[in-house]
Amino acid sequence: MVMKASLQLKLGQSLTMTPQLQQAIRLLQLSTLDLQQEIQQALESNPLLEASEDDDQTETPSADGDQNQDNTANETSPEASAEAATSDWDESESGPDWQSENEIPDTLPDDLPVDTAWEDVYQSAPAPAARNDDESDHDFETRNSPTETLRDHLEWQLNLTPLNERDQAIAHALMDAVDERGYLTSSLEDIYAGLTDDADEDPLEMDEVEAVLRRLQYFDPPGVFARDLQDCLLIQLNQLPPETPWLAQARLVITHYINLLGNRDYAQLLRRSRLKEDQLRDVLALITSLNPRPGDIIDRTEPDYVIPDVIVRKHNGRWRVELNPEIAPRIRVNASYASLIRRADSSADNTYLRDQLQEAKWFIKSLQSRNETLLKVATRIVEYQQGFLDHGEEAMKPLILSDIAQVVEMHESTISRVTTQKYMHTPRGIFELKYFFSSHVSTDEGGECSSTAIRAMIKKLIAAETPKKPLSDSKIAAMLGEEGIKVARRTVAKYREAMHIPPSNERKRLV
Repeated sequence: MVMKASLQLKLGQSLTMTPQLQQAIRLLQLSTLDLQQEIQQALESNPLLEASEDDDQTETPSADGDQNQDNTANETSPEASAEAATSDWDESESGPDWQSENEIPDTLPDDLPVDTAWEDVYQSAPAPAARNDDESDHDFETRNSPTETLRDHLEWQLNLTPLNERDQAIAHALMDAVDERGYLTSSLEDIYAGLTDDADEDPLEMDEVEAVLRRLQYFDPPGVFARDLQDCLLIQLNQLPPETPWLAQARLVITHYINLLGNRDYAQLLRRSRLKEDQLRDVLALITSLNPRPGDIIDRTEPDYVIPDVIVRKHNGRWRVELNPEIAPRIRVNASYASLIRRADSSADNTYLRDQLQEAKWFIKSLQSRNETLLKVATRIVEYQQGFLDHGEEAMKPLILSDIAQVVEMHESTISRVTTQKYMHTPRGIFELKYFFSSHVSTDEGGECSSTAIRAMIKKLIAAETPKKPLSDSKIAAMLGEEGIKVARRTVAKYREAMHIPPSNERKRLV
């Protein structure tokens, strides 16, 4: 059987995403920091784009060299669309100054010998003088020293401690065994074995290791170099003044009854320690003031800054929604370069400028579309969640993406992109837009209650419970049922665990 090649013609329709639409979608889902980087890259790669340092919106010439009457301020400023959407948008703030402060010298010696070193001709520039507040560089984070670790903090104290060479080696071995909590991860026997050398004329003794350890246990933060939790708490108690109330009783409880304390078996603890209830309460108050993880005091994490995209404030009794004017620099088309474009010129330079002008217009329009969509979605969220803004989490309404999508006449995927990694600044704090969306639980009256509101109610009930008899999950579910909210015990447990609240047996205490 012989197969013959043939041509067939088929007609059909399909949706194709244009490059402009792809760019608009990509900008829409970028976070504020990513958007700033994207704008900076566009300013560096496209000569037809420039940062606007004033509020004057200049008209952009068209490709034929004439003034384009249709190219209004809305096409030259990404914030102009926000001004059209709300009267609260403030155009008074100018964008950041992208001009570099370090100018490269434009004069070099004409007859620089080949065998001459650079430093022989140009001396090192002196350190710049201190600037006043008006001229200070806002990029203060790059000038900060690296974050100090627990190891750095201990090394600094060790350098100030007078120790001989032998004890220094022991101290470094002990320091190598300390984890981020401040605890020793190796036993003293293992550390001693690693330091012992059979060929040494003066062999190391175990007493020397213990002596250095006791000295290091007085380092800051109190409790470091502990072998276990009991050792950590006793180290901290030993560093308290001798006249501290209930110090001896606290040592007794930690030394002999720490297991009963961990299990919250206060009845056995009262009987064995022979303390009265009010006395044990004071002892436990002293113990709970200690830090079971001393290494956590040294902050090892970099600060995580959140820049809000939307600002919500109340004015004359009404909530107003504004875009943050500081999230991105103002950009516009460079009028000087645009005026060089000639209508009938098909040269390579003119074609390049024309293409760059078109890309600049697309980019600015995509920014406008992003701002308009973000403001529109944020406004609808605020309208729907006014109860939260006025009264708090317990007044949060159930809300899903499709609710906002129907109101603004957009697809749910668009709403998902808008609300991801976008933040809203409110009088109650800064929240991601997705925070305002939550599932619902039915009520006895046939209505719905937000899961966020239920979590707030659970947290409120636990905060008001009696410490001696904390509420169980079943009891909390029953109390919510009395309020008309149908929720199962396992649902209460799930919400409680999500808020990192321990179960009732772990919340029990004497005070």
